[in-house]
Amino acid sequence: MSDAAQPTAAEVRAAAEAVKTALDRHLSAVERRSGEEDPAVYDAFNELAAAAEAYDELLYDRYDEVTPFEIPGEDTLPPYTGPEEPSALSVLIRRDYAVAEPQRLMAQARRVEAADEEAPGTEASGTVHGALGLLFGEFEPDEIASRHKEFGLEEGDSTLWVTAADESAEPGEWLEAPFEQVDPQRVVCRFDVSAVFDEEFDDDIDDEDIDDGDAANGDADLAEMDEDLDTDLDEDGEPARLEADR
Repeated sequence: MSDAAQPTAAEVRAAAEAVKTALDRHLSAVERRSGEEDPAVYDAFNELAAAAEAYDELLYDRYDEVTPFEIPGEDTLPPYTGPEEPSALSVLIRRDYAVAEPQRLMAQARRVEAADEEAPGTEASGTVHGALGLLFGEFEPDEIASRHKEFGLEEGDSTLWVTAADESAEPGEWLEAPFEQVDPQRVVCRFDVSAVFDEEFDDDIDDEDIDDGDAANGDADLAEMDEDLDTDLDEDGEPARLEADR
């Protein structure tokens, strides 16, 4: 970093004072807390975390030093402040996929295209972008989630949020920006799926718990799975599971 971009000593000092102020506010909020999920404590915690992070960055940029504090990430949602008896709900879903097998994806799209008598003359299935449009237009998201391997997709993280509302939105009210202005404090519940959780579970399993017999059985199961996958392709090397007249 150049000298011109470095913060001044006064800026570092001001950031340190901001940490002291935020620390006092956090202690005061804790002393006056009204329950385990007091919003005031939650807000004071976030203010302290932000102030500490800003000070740490300025301290490093100016003096090449760091603080001994580590601010934990948010593992839980903030306290719920929505209606106790919601009259409307919004369900927000995000699922990530990687296009692992483009040829398989486009082959499945060609089958959909062949079964559609009203399809335009141009073949959208000839590109990954067009194939994705065909498949997601033909199948429900839940069906794609359950059959993603057939479509050449690999699952990534996914999350589902159920948020409470005071009343139902007017038709077309939020269509231009459907995922903006989501209030975390109105989330009734959420469900997350990630490989991170699998890795944490695997770390808790001792290798000594797996004997040679289990390993041999696992190898046999993998070999059987490979044979099943091999039979899923027709003579042209395309997936044969999806019927054209679906």
